Amino acid sequence: MRFHHLGYAVSDIGRYLEDFVKPLLSPLRVTEPVADPIQRVTVCFVHLPGNAVIELVEPLGEASPLRSIIGSARGGLYHVCYEVDDLNVELTRFRSRGCLALGKPVPAAAFGGRRIVFLLTPQRDLIELLESTAREEGAAR
Repeated sequence: MRFHHLGYAVSDIGRYLEDFVKPLLSPLRVTEPVADPIQRVTVCFVHLPGNAVIELVEPLGEASPLRSIIGSARGGLYHVCYEVDDLNVELTRFRSRGCLALGKPVPAAAFGGRRIVFLLTPQRDLIELLESTAREEGAAR
C-alpha cells in the first residue's frame, strides 16, 4: 500500500480553489474537474510542493452521498486514499480488521477506469483504496 492523496469534501470546487487553495497552498498544478456519475461526485486534483496531492470532491447532483457530509457550505478532510496492487486482497484484509466496505469496487472516471472502493473503519474514518492498474475487460471482479 502506498499513500496516494487526501480527499477534501467541498460544496463548490471553483470557490474552494479561489478562496482557500490557491492563495494559501500555492499549488503547482490543478487538474480539470472530472464528473464521476457512478460515485455521483465531481473531482479535481491539486498537486502541491513536496509531492502532496489533495483531491477536491464536490457533490454531483442532489442525490450525491456527499451532500450529507458537507452540510451547507463546509469543506474539510473527507478521506485518505491508498493505492494498492491487488484491490481484492486488500479489501479482504481490511474487512478482516472490522472495516465496512461502503459498496463494491467500481471503476472511477478520475483514475482512467481503475477501480476504487471506500471503507469505513471501526474508528469511523473513511479510507479509499485505489487499484494501481486498470483491470482488463472480462477479468474476474
